[in-house]
Amino acid sequence: MLQTLEAGLRAWMLPGILALLAVIASYTLYRLTLVVIRHFSKRRTVPLLFLDAAAKALGLVTSLLALRATLNGAPDDLLLLAPVKQVVTLLLILSLTWAAVRLTSVIGDVIVLLNPVLEGEWKRARKVETQTRFLVRCLNILVIIVGIGAALMTFESVQKVGASLLASAGVGGIVLGFAARPVLSNLLSGIQIALTQPFRIEDALNVQGEWCWVEEVTATYVVLRVWDQRRLIVPLQWFIENPFQNWSRNTADLQGTVFIWVDYTMPIEPLRQEFSRLLNTMKQWDGKVATVQVTDSNDQALQVRFLMSAPDSSQNWDLRCAIREGLVTFIQQHYPSQLPRLRARLVDTSPEFDVNSNNLADLQREAPEISGPGSRSRSDNRKKP
Repeated sequence: MLQTLEAGLRAWMLPGILALLAVIASYTLYRLTLVVIRHFSKRRTVPLLFLDAAAKALGLVTSLLALRATLNGAPDDLLLLAPVKQVVTLLLILSLTWAAVRLTSVIGDVIVLLNPVLEGEWKRARKVETQTRFLVRCLNILVIIVGIGAALMTFESVQKVGASLLASAGVGGIVLGFAARPVLSNLLSGIQIALTQPFRIEDALNVQGEWCWVEEVTATYVVLRVWDQRRLIVPLQWFIENPFQNWSRNTADLQGTVFIWVDYTMPIEPLRQEFSRLLNTMKQWDGKVATVQVTDSNDQALQVRFLMSAPDSSQNWDLRCAIREGLVTFIQQHYPSQLPRLRARLVDTSPEFDVNSNNLADLQREAPEISGPGSRSRSDNRKKP
């Protein structure tokens, strides 16, 4: 056994040294080529983006190709040559898959770089970015599946199992479809969202009462950034099956309202003038909409609606809060008695007192007179001696 191992090591001496030298030479040449390309290339060019993203993976591919070529020239009777070749082939397939994933990922960055968010064209830029991000992720998943399948097919046993699986592909496909139904439904929903564009990256949404922005779109879920910096993770299928609000679908500007209840004696014109004065001092107001209307009333007060507009949802919220505070302060300072009040009426419900009686004057003469804590009724005074 030891003699066989020693003989095998002696036989591997020359091929091993040649393989090591080939790997070192190929990797050194690859690194020198990278240095030359980066030196003579402009910064942030498209080919340089692809090269930088897949530099490590391509270096590994180059080394494995040199190693594979050296092993092909080794004697066929070399000890453990077949398993070593299979391992090298497996690593080469995985490194190629890694390089392909890195290159496909850069496609999204390149498309986004070539379609910057210009003034007045943010809608088109966001649409392109959303579609690109999702399609690139789908392409990455496809590349990974193909790479893993190719790696497994290097094993002879897996090839035999693959042949038997192909024979029963119909039943297997049905079983796999039911088992992976949530994943497949999200993938199909993602394709539909990428094509129809119900929302885009950085769109302002209202999802189940949460005010948020679209931060990231993956192959199966969407990451929403809530206004308080929380992250809401929502499956793609949810957006297909449930309604939601998109506050920046076509334009980002919004109209906001402030409702204030005042007494019936409150004049509306001073409120309208103060509202106009406050808007002119607010940098969040875009100058498009400014309306004051009495929109409701009940038995106690009037409801006054103040309608205003702002360039986006964040400024709209700040504007509404500032206007509400300013109007309340104005009413407190100038019309404090016109704030909503509760009117009550005291009625004596005793049997002797009937406000609907025709002899109301007689009842009022006979009613007690209250003038203070020590006052007495007339009937009490008449009974005194």
